[in-house]
Amino acid sequence: MIKQHVKVIKVGGKIVEEEDSLKDFLELFSTIPGHKILVHGGGRSATKIAKLMGVETTMVEGRRITDAAMLNVVVMVYGGLVNKQIVAKLQAKGINALGITGTDMNLIRAEKRPVKDIDYGYVGDVTKVDVSVLTNLIKEDVTVVIAPLTHDGNGQMLNTNADTIAAEVAKALAKVFDVELIYCFEKSGVLYDAEDDNSVIPIITPSSFEELIEKKIVQGGMIPKLNNAVDAVLSGVNEVRITKASNLNNDLKGTKFNLLID
Repeated sequence: MIKQHVKVIKVGGKIVEEEDSLKDFLELFSTIPGHKILVHGGGRSATKIAKLMGVETTMVEGRRITDAAMLNVVVMVYGGLVNKQIVAKLQAKGINALGITGTDMNLIRAEKRPVKDIDYGYVGDVTKVDVSVLTNLIKEDVTVVIAPLTHDGNGQMLNTNADTIAAEVAKALAKVFDVELIYCFEKSGVLYDAEDDNSVIPIITPSSFEELIEKKIVQGGMIPKLNNAVDAVLSGVNEVRITKASNLNNDLKGTKFNLLID
């Protein structure tokens, strides 16, 4: 039997938080035919709301430290404000969207990240995705919009990296569907030169990825994004692409991850 195709698309950064860029992105997203899932971030909005509430934001190597007060903020912002704004805008475009977090329908379980060199607080590492939940919704032609929140099964919600959630969702769905994972952000793809948006690396394989890290062409927050992409390819996701949000529907643009030519 031929597997049905599903696109898992992650969008974050200022694309989500600026009204014009979000409008343009959702316009493109709504034109994608067939089954699709959207995973979103919202970190800048969380930082802004936290400041208004008098909650201090602490970042370590681009990752948010989530204490109890910050957890309340990200639950409100990710699971409420950002998620429901996106859902409402998709409904206006005729997309039957459902906004959920990993806690809803026990979709995504996680465990609190163990303390090593850094205590990240209430940050979760994904342990399980209930693919049956997503499969049933997809079969009903529902477009699921996932906020980057999970739970541990014991009543504790956890802040979880949106790139990781997108990869884990894609990996789980790959057991049932033909899955394409697309990371959308402000840059044109993975770049040889971070200051030159035209220096896109067209293809990355698992071994060339290691070389890019060794030569420090890829650094900082891009490393975990690429780790997620490589892991997804190695775990059965058919195609992974990192691209500029405006190139969402252009398969020739951006950086692709290929396992076959390593």
